[in-house]
Amino acid sequence: MKVSLCTITFRHCLLSLKDIAVWARANGFDGVELWGAHARNLARTPLYNADWLASFGLATPMLSDYLPTEGERSAIQARAERLCRLAGHWRAGKIRTFAGARGSRSTSAEERRAIIAALRLMCEVADDHGVRLLVETHPNTLADSLASTLRLVEEIDHATLGLNFDVLHVWEGGDDAAEAHRTLRPWIRHYHLKNVRTREDLGVFEPANVYAAAGRREGMTPLFDGAFDYDGFLPELDADAEASLEWFGDDGFDVLARDRRLLESRSGQSAAVAVGGS
Repeated sequence: MKVSLCTITFRHCLLSLKDIAVWARANGFDGVELWGAHARNLARTPLYNADWLASFGLATPMLSDYLPTEGERSAIQARAERLCRLAGHWRAGKIRTFAGARGSRSTSAEERRAIIAALRLMCEVADDHGVRLLVETHPNTLADSLASTLRLVEEIDHATLGLNFDVLHVWEGGDDAAEAHRTLRPWIRHYHLKNVRTREDLGVFEPANVYAAAGRREGMTPLFDGAFDYDGFLPELDADAEASLEWFGDDGFDVLARDRRLLESRSGQSAAVAVGGS
């Protein structure tokens, strides 16, 4: 498995990309998933690009951003064009966005059609630039349940479309993560991995809390210490899967280093079990 860290972890820290890159490589990471805001601002400095990051032995697998699904078609297309050009700067093969900003049950048929049309347009733009558009499984979007996500990919029906399978959010939505993974596997191109102390703590991942410098961090846990059973899920993943550790809490370096070590160890154990049982 190829594992990246997310620069969004350091959204409230005064660190340079070089600090992060040196640390990431020293701690066994394969890449750096760039938050859209970071990718845009870093690209304004000529030094920072894909070649520079590659000098540390790191890739940029994905840019994670928030493309609009409402408004004029021309504005949606322009935003997608800019993000795709930025992906080219970082040689990122994937761009991540969300399927609207309301839950599937709260979205009218007309609103859903508009969101589908916007996402299909983004796919066309991404295809022109040779990158994949990934929709993330996430609450309060059209990808908030297995049924709605499966319907979404079938409605968009574009070869460039993929899914960023956020394991915890699939579990949050009430679906069995392993079953959902098997169903959606043809479209999954990346994984976000994180965990939480209990279901009652899932509110800590609401955007308003995550992005607030003074937001609550209690309830966020290291990957193997939370309510979701990653040991049980890891055998579902292919050996060449691409994933990012998504940590929003305090002590980012310490938690990420520990999670990376354990993920490598336990993924290896899972693979051995799968082979032995095949």
